[in-house]
Amino acid sequence: MKRLVGGVALTFALCAGAVSAHADTPEQIKTRGTLRVAVDISHPPYGMLDPQAKATGSDIETAQLLADDLGVKLEVVPVSGANRVPFLLANKADIVIASFSITEERKKVVNYSKPYGVVPVVVSAPKSATLASTADLAGKNVAVARGTTADIELTRAVKEAGAAANIVRYEDEATANTAIATGQQDVLAAALSTANSVAEQSPDKNLEIKLTLAAYPMAVGLRKNDPELKAWIDEWVGANLKNGKLNQIYVKYFNQNLPESIPE
Repeated sequence: MKRLVGGVALTFALCAGAVSAHADTPEQIKTRGTLRVAVDISHPPYGMLDPQAKATGSDIETAQLLADDLGVKLEVVPVSGANRVPFLLANKADIVIASFSITEERKKVVNYSKPYGVVPVVVSAPKSATLASTADLAGKNVAVARGTTADIELTRAVKEAGAAANIVRYEDEATANTAIATGQQDVLAAALSTANSVAEQSPDKNLEIKLTLAAYPMAVGLRKNDPELKAWIDEWVGANLKNGKLNQIYVKYFNQNLPESIPE
């Protein structure tokens, strides 16, 4: 694991060195006429393809709003979760808007804008279930994908509450979701987007969000040597949180409002 982490850090460092002389400013992007945004279009509802193979999702709408306010065309640069940062550092994209949560490890190699949203970790269950707090999970079987942030947060919350819940860990999200859909378990811990998707695909289960275990702040990713662009996007985030446009996008795709205060 240490060797892997070291290799990733070295890759980031090499990429950062390769672009150390490059910097984007709002004026340069306006002159070019396009804003290149790295988006993971395989991660619904953040990014996905509609029936006409057109990119859509909350990240796409956020990127489009930013490009519109900058007065330029949006150019979507498709990425995966693994290559979001390398693409940014190699100057294949100007910024990253790809369910990009803020982590201490990433802070070592990239800058973040002010957070414009959150990635919640939630617990869902049938509407008839009484789950007002983590303590109410006592005696219940809770499905979760092993090793995910949902697993980490569920384990922490159950321990802190002293709730004797039976955490049923599956090897991946697809298997955990299937366990809920087939009735093996009734309670699911997952990212909000996953929980909403399971509820939509299994309407007979009458699932709803019962608890929020954590909310990871989400921001625009930038190169460290783009201070002017970061300043402009920070101001843009503040303005569009205040006017409600970012909240409208969030509600459309996640069926709930952004927190009144987004942690940084």
